[in-house]
Amino acid sequence: MKNRRLGNTDLDLSVVSFGASSLGAEFRSVDVNEALSAVPAALDCGMNFIDTSPYYGRGIGEVLLGIALQGIPREQYFLGTKLGRYHVNHFDFSAQRVQESVDVSLHRLGTDHLDIILCHDIEFVERQQIVDETIPALRKIQQSGKVRYIGISGYPMSNFRFILEQTDLDVVLSYNHYTLQNTMFDDLVPYLKQKQVGIMNAAPFSARLLTNADLPEWHKATPQVRRICKMAAEHCMEAGIDIAQLALQFSIANEDMTTCITGSANQQRIRQWAEWAEQPLDQTLLTEVQEILAPIHNWFYIEGRPENNDPQPDHQ
Repeated sequence: MKNRRLGNTDLDLSVVSFGASSLGAEFRSVDVNEALSAVPAALDCGMNFIDTSPYYGRGIGEVLLGIALQGIPREQYFLGTKLGRYHVNHFDFSAQRVQESVDVSLHRLGTDHLDIILCHDIEFVERQQIVDETIPALRKIQQSGKVRYIGISGYPMSNFRFILEQTDLDVVLSYNHYTLQNTMFDDLVPYLKQKQVGIMNAAPFSARLLTNADLPEWHKATPQVRRICKMAAEHCMEAGIDIAQLALQFSIANEDMTTCITGSANQQRIRQWAEWAEQPLDQTLLTEVQEILAPIHNWFYIEGRPENNDPQPDHQ
């Protein structure tokens, strides 16, 4: 699988990376053995970066990932986790918890260092704390060698400018904002390049919105968004292509997006993604699908504190 250099780091990440939220059963209940087999399958397919968080499965995701990685040489993969979010409404970005969280994650994952650590879903808290307390604490840990690169993740686009106007980051991770339906993250690329920040994209399927699968119960898509995305999926089906294939290929085609993170506990699905990544993007079908999705282009929802979100577009 093709690799790309992540910003100013020395990490060459695969264009598709493995998101291990599935090991924490974030989308569906999973069989433990099935979940454990997904990790070596992803590595076998050339996905050399694994992304997780203590939030996934409320700790279970990291524990299972650590088990799945036992016996696999550490130099064969890059590993990233997060901190700050530990349960649905439990957030703690204090300096003390930063130190504890890194050490707990290292223990669960069975490693002595993390390649990337991200402040997770910062839109749910007073973001100034991230600048004043969390990132300085992470920089100290970085100097110890436990963490190689640090950054932030979250949903609202405003997160990134808010933090980067006040301090430096090595990397950022955005999800649901560079897909067939929403390309807002791409608008931020010139700014991120100016700040010399590594760019990671996640969730090309927008939490199943751009697939033929049923949406998870917690999905915030409006009836209009669901209806139009279903029309797009049906159009792809008539053309003999799964909309998920088009969605993945579109998200990885952008050279500015170093990697696209997506996850599953199903190794057949993972191998299918690797095959799609090697196949050419159907430009004609892409244009047709984008025309169908045009009425909801860049639709997004509110996540976290309202004041930490971007203004809503007209077609809400």
